[in-house]
Amino acid sequence: MTQQLLRPSRKVAIIQSNYIPWKGYFDIIHDVDLFIFLDDVQYTQRDWRNRNKIKTPNGLEWLTAPTNGTRQHRIHEVEFPDTKWQLKHWQTLRHNYGKARYFERYRTFLEDVYLGREWRYLSELNQYLIEQISRQFLGISTVFADSRQYQAVEAKQELIIDIATKAGATLYISGPSARDYIDEVRFAQTGIELIWKDYSGYPVYPQFYPPFEHSVTILDLLFHVGPEAAYYIWGWRSNISSIPGK
Repeated sequence: MTQQLLRPSRKVAIIQSNYIPWKGYFDIIHDVDLFIFLDDVQYTQRDWRNRNKIKTPNGLEWLTAPTNGTRQHRIHEVEFPDTKWQLKHWQTLRHNYGKARYFERYRTFLEDVYLGREWRYLSELNQYLIEQISRQFLGISTVFADSRQYQAVEAKQELIIDIATKAGATLYISGPSARDYIDEVRFAQTGIELIWKDYSGYPVYPQFYPPFEHSVTILDLLFHVGPEAAYYIWGWRSNISSIPGK
């Protein structure tokens, strides 16, 4: 009898690129072996693709990068009409977070992003920021890829399954919002295990302008806790009773 060879375990996530996303986005990246940017799908306006939230003395504020994007565009096709917003975003971040404990730690990187480069495509900017923040500041070793590499089918449900299958996934991790279009039964038929990400339980950290808010850009966390950021995203789960600095 020929022994059946088992596929090597491979955890995969497939998500649209977002602009300086919140910590939960990086939590999923840390969970998987391969993270695939799903930027070959319809662009959604007034969404996380080109904006995110920051804390200000006046409450939460959107930091929005203006684009030419419409529902007729795919995410990777969306362009910036000009680069004027780059200086404005840098000034806004510096104004609201310049006195944060670890702001200077990330100044050189962000000055290069906003002042040293001119970005034409939203997807290119998003993917660059996400990859660099993951590797340089959070110590994540996950491999990154783009959905266009897999030439997947068009239908939304089958699109995810097709990409995951071609990527050799044995386990697929999804954000809870995807429950709207992912059929768990259909997914089970592929032999790929499906896990829904749980974002609950994140510990609070020192943050300007109370009340505390979890759903802000990752930059808020980095500026306030610096090298301890990974603890507040996933590290706390392995040692819940241990608090940095205590």
